[in-house]
Amino acid sequence: MKKINLYIILTLAVSLTACKQTNKKETTAKTPEDTGQAELREKAFDTILDGKQVGLYRIKNNKIKAAFTNYGGRLVGLWVPDKNGKMTDVVIGFDNVGDFINSTEPYFGATIGRVGNRIAKGKFTLEGKEYTIPVNNGENSLHGGNKGFQDVVWKAEQPDDKTLVLHYTSPDMEEGFPGNLEVKVTYSVTADNSLKMEYEAATDKPTPVNLTNHAFFNLNGEGNGTILEHRVKFYADAFTPVDEGLIPTGELKDVKGTPFDFSEFHTIGERIGEENEQLKNGDGYDHNFVLNNTKAKGMNHAATIIGDKTGITMNVYTEEPGIQFYSGNFMQGKNTFKSGTKDDFRTAFALETQHFPDAPNQPDFPSIILDPDEEYHTVSIYSFSTTDN
Repeated sequence: MKKINLYIILTLAVSLTACKQTNKKETTAKTPEDTGQAELREKAFDTILDGKQVGLYRIKNNKIKAAFTNYGGRLVGLWVPDKNGKMTDVVIGFDNVGDFINSTEPYFGATIGRVGNRIAKGKFTLEGKEYTIPVNNGENSLHGGNKGFQDVVWKAEQPDDKTLVLHYTSPDMEEGFPGNLEVKVTYSVTADNSLKMEYEAATDKPTPVNLTNHAFFNLNGEGNGTILEHRVKFYADAFTPVDEGLIPTGELKDVKGTPFDFSEFHTIGERIGEENEQLKNGDGYDHNFVLNNTKAKGMNHAATIIGDKTGITMNVYTEEPGIQFYSGNFMQGKNTFKSGTKDDFRTAFALETQHFPDAPNQPDFPSIILDPDEEYHTVSIYSFSTTDN
């Protein structure tokens, strides 16, 4: 069998009244050292959706901790030490499954598929046949259509306390995509203060696949102000410009002389308000960066982000060709997080490792078509350390 290696190492409407409660015993963290996790209760995630069991799952080692729900394969929270050793939750999320279901932002922490990012006008042609995906972002399709992987219940297994394995079978023509797609995602915490994500998929018909995770980060901690003073460096010489609908024009544009040049550290807010057509189109940064193959740990070093208050540093490593940077432009303060704070404007950012947006319609972009004789495999790690700034 031919094998495709897509290794990404990042060193990473249903109402609650329709939910049937089960009788799992409620447990909570009992010590202050579990900072933030004490508010997460299994009972708040213990429900039935689409006839499947939903739950809360925790993985940890002696350095970092993470919490997930199998509704949407979502990262609910991620606790890492700051420069003073204080455990800090750097991922925004909710303390119950109902808030994830009813959120005005559907992608908080979610596993994204079949195709992350946008497909122009919800259409693509494969082997001479045109396929139509539900349009859910202006006139375009975003993150897999109306019911992407963020809205399904994944089968969950925990082989040990450091690992969570999620499975989902996407049936032929689900959201308009051809082929039965078997997907497996493995989340684990590693000894080097990292969260590892490993994606695998196989299909029985040619189909586009571009899996990613849509965690929203604030390295100062959930609810601790905007991310505008975070310092960012991208290992990218170009980005893919977009039209007003955020669909790539097909050009790879040099970042030099633009607000997209993060080849040296800049704060997120330093140039975000400049008069620039691309910033206007995205209401800020919502663009794919083309990585330049800078090597570290045997892979591409994609990005480094530093929280200005905590000194928490996140490094992203990948062999994927691109990474989407989103600066929280559409956050509107309509949702309340597990910390009791609101999702106010630009209080979190997202980094999504990926092939380029609208790849099925862009012949010059790297292909995302998976064939039946191929295997899809991608590993992602968010790696955390600290600096004194």
